[in-house]
Amino acid sequence: METPRRKYDSLKRATQALETRAEIARAARKLFVEQGWAATTVRDVAREAGVSVPTVYSVYGNKTGLALAVADSADLSADGPRMVEELESDAEPARQLAAMIGYDRRLYERSGDVIVLMREAGRVEPELANVYSEGRRRGDETRIQVFSGWPRLRMDVETAVDVYAALCNIDVYLTLINERGWSADRVERWWNEVLTRELLVGGSP
Repeated sequence: METPRRKYDSLKRATQALETRAEIARAARKLFVEQGWAATTVRDVAREAGVSVPTVYSVYGNKTGLALAVADSADLSADGPRMVEELESDAEPARQLAAMIGYDRRLYERSGDVIVLMREAGRVEPELANVYSEGRRRGDETRIQVFSGWPRLRMDVETAVDVYAALCNIDVYLTLINERGWSADRVERWWNEVLTRELLVGGSP
């Protein structure tokens, strides 16, 4: 019969393994952002995380695997379930628009550095380019689904998705935050005002 201590030992090992994975991912994110994708090695990540190089390879496979884990953490940081709940709880277009904008604000605020990293790394690593493109595609699919249910859209759905993407994107966010000194709250309010006016018939700031 297995003793309680052995059960706890197993739980402890599992917890330690998760902590190691998380620590490696945090180290990878830090170095990828600070040094760039190309300049960062697996050895650098291992040193930053305080683990051996073989441990990094056993957990994530290679540097691309590390980047994919960092990308996954970015998606989680924006709280997608919250957006889905908000979209489902209120069919009013203006409120649904605000839910999508709120999600994008959280994504850019918490993980904008990762989005830029994936875009830049994708220039030399096709798998990462696919991850970046897939993220953009999923965002467009969400907006197509939502916009298609709005009776008061000023334009066709495809154009509306293009307008949203042109205004509510990481480059606009970073320009307003880093160069123009706006707060994230101000960016979100402006996006709501402009996109409500541009996309919805009768929309007002």
